[in-house]
Amino acid sequence: MQRHRRAGQAHAATRQGAWVTGYAIGTAVVAVVLALVSAILAYARSIGDEAPKINAALKQAERNTAPLAALQTTIEDASAITSGLQRGRARLGG
Repeated sequence: MQRHRRAGQAHAATRQGAWVTGYAIGTAVVAVVLALVSAILAYARSIGDEAPKINAALKQAERNTAPLAALQTTIEDASAITSGLQRGRARLGG
């Protein structure tokens, strides 16, 4: 009878150790996830803090490059002028 009692106590101790191990692993996993989520949120906040500066720089770049849209018109006008000059030179025999 004592033999069965000791075996039952050993089995209960083993089950209790398994629970403790499970809780320890679970706690470690939760701690790692918490650390990763905290790092991601901190990174997202820093990106959010920089967003207005980036937006302002992009608007400035848009203002600075807007005249390039009229570049094709300038090229067409210059081509018309140079072709007129070439025709004039040809008429003059040059």
